[in-house]
Amino acid sequence: MSTVTDLGDRISMIDLFDMGAPERTGGYVLHEEELTIIETSASPSIPYLLKGLERLDIQPEDITYIIVTHIHLDHAGGVGVLLEHCPNAKVVVHPRGARHIADPSKLIQGARMVYGEDFDRLFDPILPVPEDRIISLEDGDQLKLSDDRVLTFYDTPGHAKHHYSIHDSLSNGIFTGDTIGVRYAQLNDEMEFILPSTSPNHFDPEAMLDSLKRIKDLDVSRIFFGHFGASEHPNDVYRQINYFLPIFMERGHRVEGEYADRSPEERAEILYDLLMECVASHLKERRVSTDHHVYQILEVDMKVCAQGIVDYLEKSKSKQ
Repeated sequence: MSTVTDLGDRISMIDLFDMGAPERTGGYVLHEEELTIIETSASPSIPYLLKGLERLDIQPEDITYIIVTHIHLDHAGGVGVLLEHCPNAKVVVHPRGARHIADPSKLIQGARMVYGEDFDRLFDPILPVPEDRIISLEDGDQLKLSDDRVLTFYDTPGHAKHHYSIHDSLSNGIFTGDTIGVRYAQLNDEMEFILPSTSPNHFDPEAMLDSLKRIKDLDVSRIFFGHFGASEHPNDVYRQINYFLPIFMERGHRVEGEYADRSPEERAEILYDLLMECVASHLKERRVSTDHHVYQILEVDMKVCAQGIVDYLEKSKSKQ
């Protein structure tokens, strides 16, 4: 099974069934002389990606570039496995992420701490990327894919320090990974719903808002999310992140103050409940059923978001 969507502007999106779920993580194919994939998801997603390429009548050996917005495993964990099928491809990655895809041991260690016993099911195997197949581009660097398509890479921290957002000249769109949130395509029939992604261990709310402003200043027409799909309403995306991020942080500070005697793990559990309460209230006001399948994804995401906020506040205390 593989779902491929034509997004126009010579862009196809392949549903990578990350975590076994549809409409969770998308891989984007840019149909150019320099054939390019943006995002691979984790290794269990690679069969879906390869099947999608087959449906597009693309041979893996014809891929020139595999670009990852950042090196979190749900975006880049499968790149080593994919490379085994793409002998002529190079991997484009943020300079801060290059050494970690060449030697993923720290990535694996960090993800095991977050995902625990679910790690193997979600991410295994994670293969190293040979250093001679890695390209690191700096802020503002460009990659020409054809006469009318140039990609420009922007350093956009906040979700992670090793994060690019990638402007596409042909569509005037931008591939934002997780920098300005997660788009819950499961709700497309009801609304377009975006929440910030505040996962550990590089989350920084001020940097996230700075990156959002930088993207907004580019005056893009479309936003291509790692999770999931394209938004035709950039200003509404910015509005939702600017609305929810302060609420998330207010809940985090509240837990930090009221439960200072609890462990970080306990505070994250308490904060998770508050975040879910906030999100559920917002969706209820918009008449989204409490048994909507989007809650299965939201429960996972809000646990990780709570961990990231608690981690950020712990680090902030140690700097004082």
